Amino acid sequence: MREILGRRRRLLSRRNDRRSESISAALTFATAWRWPVLPGVAPDPEGRARCGCPDPECTVPGAHPFDPGLLAATTDERMVRWWWTNRPTAPIVLATGGRAPCAVSLPALAASRALAALDRTGMRLGPVVAAQHRWAFLVAPYSMEQLGDLLYAKDFVPGSLRFHGEGGYLALPPSETAHGEIRWERAPLPGSAAPWVPDVEAVVDAVVDALTRTGVSAPEL
Repeated sequence: MREILGRRRRLLSRRNDRRSESISAALTFATAWRWPVLPGVAPDPEGRARCGCPDPECTVPGAHPFDPGLLAATTDERMVRWWWTNRPTAPIVLATGGRAPCAVSLPALAASRALAALDRTGMRLGPVVAAQHRWAFLVAPYSMEQLGDLLYAKDFVPGSLRFHGEGGYLALPPSETAHGEIRWERAPLPGSAAPWVPDVEAVVDAVVDALTRTGVSAPEL
């Protein structure tokens, strides 16, 4: 009986620590860094591989906004604190674009090899968000016109690259989704200021070049 009670206390302690970590992270993003966030939809409690939203074929289970919708994203401390006090296990979703960072994402294996190749060149990168299947490189905000010109000028862009710009979103650490934990592969440097992020041109150029030079296959995921 003592062993069972001890295990329950440890599980409860870890759960409380995780809830405290989530609200602390959400407040840092919103109030210190001025990144608009909102709670994502939770995984289905009856089957964590499924999403809690009405779409039975949801491709990003537990990693997207639903109720409230994306337009509710805010940097207001009271709203953020209220959300995560009432929904302490909700994923933290960033509304990309505007004054907030955008992102370029690609399949995890290709991303890890591209990141290693970029590190060997000494390129300065910003934070990198890692999920089970995809990693995302945070970049400075860009317009659709800017992105269109960038892609048009290239001979080849892997179809597996995804762009999270104005009107898009990205789940941030330490979110827990139906596909597993969202973590930092390249964490922001400690401090109160918002992390530095590179321009989208630099990241796309470097990632495409790294994938081409290393012969990495980036499947359509």
